[in-house]
Amino acid sequence: MTRVHLVFYLLLCLSMKIHGQQSEKYLERPFPDGWQEKDVLFQQVLPVDDQWWKVFEDETLDSLIHLAMEQNPSVLMAINRIDQAKAQWRISQSELYPSLSFNGGWERQQTSGNLGTGTPQHWTGYYSASVQMSWQLDVFGVIRQKAKAQKELYAASKEEYNATMVSLCAEVASAYFNLRETQQEVDVLRRNAASQEAVVAITETRYKTGLVSKLDVAQAKSVYYSTLASIPVTEASVIRYQNTLAILLGLYPQDVITALSGSRPLPDYVEPVGVGVPGELLLRRPDVRAAEHQVNAQAALLGASRKDWLPEFFLNASFGYASHDIKNMGERGSMTWTIAPSMTWSIFSGGRNLQEERLQRAQLDESIHQFNNTVLTAVQEVENAMSAYRNSIKQIVACKEMLYQGKEAFELSLELYKQGLTPFQNVLDAQRSLLTYENTLVKAKGYSLVCLIQMYQALGGGW
Repeated sequence: MTRVHLVFYLLLCLSMKIHGQQSEKYLERPFPDGWQEKDVLFQQVLPVDDQWWKVFEDETLDSLIHLAMEQNPSVLMAINRIDQAKAQWRISQSELYPSLSFNGGWERQQTSGNLGTGTPQHWTGYYSASVQMSWQLDVFGVIRQKAKAQKELYAASKEEYNATMVSLCAEVASAYFNLRETQQEVDVLRRNAASQEAVVAITETRYKTGLVSKLDVAQAKSVYYSTLASIPVTEASVIRYQNTLAILLGLYPQDVITALSGSRPLPDYVEPVGVGVPGELLLRRPDVRAAEHQVNAQAALLGASRKDWLPEFFLNASFGYASHDIKNMGERGSMTWTIAPSMTWSIFSGGRNLQEERLQRAQLDESIHQFNNTVLTAVQEVENAMSAYRNSIKQIVACKEMLYQGKEAFELSLELYKQGLTPFQNVLDAQRSLLTYENTLVKAKGYSLVCLIQMYQALGGGW
């Protein structure tokens, strides 16, 4: 590591530490020292590269996620909310500065000669041009506090955008692997249907030779057609997952059906996962960071409401020219100006200021509780995901052994049946079991991948 890289790393660590300390002041109870799960599958070191979906080495998945990042309507709406929050922040900042306006005009006025004053009817006209200034002096920092609140809300909107991206990446990956899992289920059904069709042919041959009754043929066909009937139902699920992915990508279903129609094996991924320590959720989960900014915003608004008890100072001024004759507009004698400092101080408002402060205090307390609830939920989601992923790996191991034994049982029962050493019912039972075992393994692999995705999502990774 070069000296520059080392300095950058130290500064990054320092900033993360400071941020963590600021966040922890809102915690009602400290983070646990570690996770409940102590399995070797989980490491206490966070990954350097946070694009977790790349561990699956699936180019299709990678392209789908990047396409969703660009086109998903929820992402686009989150960007719009960032723009709105930024504009609100700039608007609040503008109140720190004076407002200037230019006024210019011409006026013609005719007076009555019948008012009994002895003044004959006449008309007058004059030209005017002036620059006016209005400025609320932020003596006690009320405007700055309100601008700070808007800045925190702007920061919260950016974190909400990040949370949307985290959720989107997880949804796309989950839908993608659910699709691949369902496609594998179709393949399993078709392979088993082909195997069952071969068994039907065997029973028909033995029936023709008088070795078995027609009951064996009927039973074999029953199992075969039952499997065939399951294929369209599963294929309909494939279409639903394709449609789900299309919506996540901001596309119509027909735009993705070609790219997603081909079946692909599920990745057999069993690798240690970097989960860090619970306290690092403050630095990773965008929803936690967004909740923290919401607290900071409410704290700033509370500070502003407390200063409503104090007087407000204003400065109004104008400078310009006015003349009956436009030729004289630039002369010194046509010059006009005013300066008008003022102060307003609300002495009594029927308890409004007191109630405003109580309202902001209650809203601040609510945001703190919401922050703590978000933290507790984050820890719960990680713990649940870790437990689910660990147990899903155990299930895969058991399903693989179960499938191996199921294949042996089917092959052995079929061979014994051909020799007339076992009843056909044993073959049927082995057939049904084999189909169940294969489907169970496919579902276990798909479920394990979804559990892994949920864990990455719970950790706030991916963005």
